[in-house]
Amino acid sequence: MKKILIANRGEIAVRVMKTVKKMGIQTVAVFSEADRNAPHVLLADKAVCIGEAPSNKSYLRGDKIIEVAKELQVDGIHPGYGFLSENAEFAEAVENSGITFIGPKSKSIKIMGSKLAAKETVKEYDIPMVPGIDEAITDVDKAKGIASEVGYPILIKASAGGGGKGMRIVEKEEDLESGMKRAISEATSAFGDGSVFVEKYVKSPRHIEVQVMADTHGNVLHFFERECSIQRRHQKVVEEAPSSILTQELRKQMGEAACKVAKSCDYVGAGTVEFLMDADHNFYFLEMNTRLQVEHPVTELITGVDLVELQIKVARGEELPMKQEDLSIHGHAVELRVYAEDPLNDFLPSVGNLETYRLPIGKGVRVDNGFREGMDIPIYYDPMLSKLITYGQTREEAIELMLDAIQNYKVKGVQTTLPFGSFVFAHEAFRSGNFDTHFVKTYYSPEKIKEQTAAEAEVVAMIALYQYLEDKKIVRLPSN
Repeated sequence: MKKILIANRGEIAVRVMKTVKKMGIQTVAVFSEADRNAPHVLLADKAVCIGEAPSNKSYLRGDKIIEVAKELQVDGIHPGYGFLSENAEFAEAVENSGITFIGPKSKSIKIMGSKLAAKETVKEYDIPMVPGIDEAITDVDKAKGIASEVGYPILIKASAGGGGKGMRIVEKEEDLESGMKRAISEATSAFGDGSVFVEKYVKSPRHIEVQVMADTHGNVLHFFERECSIQRRHQKVVEEAPSSILTQELRKQMGEAACKVAKSCDYVGAGTVEFLMDADHNFYFLEMNTRLQVEHPVTELITGVDLVELQIKVARGEELPMKQEDLSIHGHAVELRVYAEDPLNDFLPSVGNLETYRLPIGKGVRVDNGFREGMDIPIYYDPMLSKLITYGQTREEAIELMLDAIQNYKVKGVQTTLPFGSFVFAHEAFRSGNFDTHFVKTYYSPEKIKEQTAAEAEVVAMIALYQYLEDKKIVRLPSN
């Protein structure tokens, strides 16, 4: 490959470009009118405007992106994550155009894009599943029968899509009908597909995922796990690798299960197999994300592997350059997604101008960033500014580095999730490793952030007062 188009924006476009450039390959950026001066545009060797600000007129225009790629004689298209990255039709159109799609085949995307189809596919490989039904239903009486069989509480879940949409927890039978209706309505609105299924709701669950990579020569490797249990609105905001609760035996079992999931759909490229783990450390297959994950940097730091480079090598038809036994875990990495959101106001997006925007630097600190000082935050896209990642020899060291990095990340003009990050990484439940996906619901409230901010301000004031009093003690001799 001599030229790669990155069909994305923000931090992931910049992240992919850095590896592409490192490999001596030319880069092409696409951008909307709102992103004309964005870092990914300025970093690319060539940049082309593909439409107006709304994503359905720009970043979701697969036809336009392929047209640009053909005009510029591009060899490969890297979709990043989000937008068209898990769109089977786009992947197929890229394949049919004679350009290499740097990701799995469209067939694999299609299978894993439907939670029901995914369950059906992996069933033969003896992968643990949450008790429930493996078919779409709309019949309330049938749902009641399943619920009484597996026991309440149950989870009604949309077959298509994710991000917490089309999902309802039902604690008792009298709430089942209304829960079904809301889930079906939300799934239809969000994904154009109202099919839902019913499964046992796992109490106190941990969300643990395994990174896999497969080549076209039949090799499938796993790159260990990531802990993704700190979430708001069913969406991840803090991740780490490795998980603090997995034994070596459990890690091996989950890694092998993830590889089997990849093999079940003839997977090629980078993918992530997500599992739920209950309080007794039983794990269950949840879904497979057929792309590079937002949180891939924590895996890169503990394994010393560039996952984007491997994606490109696999797409070129090369064999994976390592075996499973060559991979091992070194140290610990934690990540905070820095969103332009207000943690004091239900994490609602915060739109404005980045009057001040200075990134932390130092040993063990990595920032995958998509913005710069003076830029406006567009209202059209996901509000992520960057990902702040820290790495240490131990989990404790990585956490302390993170708390320090958050303090040195200077943002003025919009609210961000940085104060929320401080709250999480300083909290005893997180530090002890004794937490689950209900962390935010159980421990977090805006008042606690206000208390923490006030306490920090008091410490700063006391230090300033002490310094002032010390300075007054200094005898200044008159100069001759």
